Amino acid sequence: MVHRILIVTAVAAEADSVAAGLGPDAPETAPETAWEPLSLPGGLALRRHAGGVDLLVGGVGPAAVAAATGTALAHASLTGAGSGTPYDLVVSAGIAGGFAPHAPIGTVVVSGAIVAADLGAETPDGYLAVEELGFGRSTHPVPPSLTGPLSAALRAGDRPHTVAPVLTVSTVTGTAGRAAELAARHPAAAAEAMEGFGVAEAAAAYGVPVVEIRAVSNAVGPRDRAAWRIGEALDSLRQAFALLGPAVFMNPTVFVEAK
Repeated sequence: MVHRILIVTAVAAEADSVAAGLGPDAPETAPETAWEPLSLPGGLALRRHAGGVDLLVGGVGPAAVAAATGTALAHASLTGAGSGTPYDLVVSAGIAGGFAPHAPIGTVVVSGAIVAADLGAETPDGYLAVEELGFGRSTHPVPPSLTGPLSAALRAGDRPHTVAPVLTVSTVTGTAGRAAELAARHPAAAAEAMEGFGVAEAAAAYGVPVVEIRAVSNAVGPRDRAAWRIGEALDSLRQAFALLGPAVFMNPTVFVEAK
């Protein structure tokens, strides 16, 4: 069965780790020729893998990545056969801050929900999510039928991971007070990043399932660049996709059953 997955990262380093994990088209294919470059409107560049995966660098922050993801989905709808987008799944992928004790550095977080943590209003009585204001949404739940196969593949490869909400913020947390506030508001959250909700909004507009996969590079809290482990997180992301590629993303039987 033909299937195609769209994976969206914020920056090229994350996309490179995902691509390295998914590997070349075939064992005899040289890594530098394994992915076919494709141009999209707006100057966006897509990498296409013969195994059914498209990889897009969408930009930093929810607005930029929503625009880029929407462009890729619209382009696929216009150029694909039949009606609607040919994508079966959209994945927001990259590195993130982790909330202690749920997600230590190096942990992979699979989103049980994708949450816009600062889409709402501050009031004298506290924060109100956009739903409480009477319009919009701030959460995209991810069903166990999607997270289950991903978790199973990571578990089979002995990759430390957790399934939990991932928060999307427009301003990265840099103080203990802000970290405590977010943890109190979202006690189950395991990670914080800047793109997931933007990707999810674009995917939802086209009726495509979405999930977020993050490798933790630092603890959410006071900004301490010396404690960041970006290289370790990127390697963890690569290892995660090396497990997830053949087990889920390039396995149409597993994915169709998961849907």
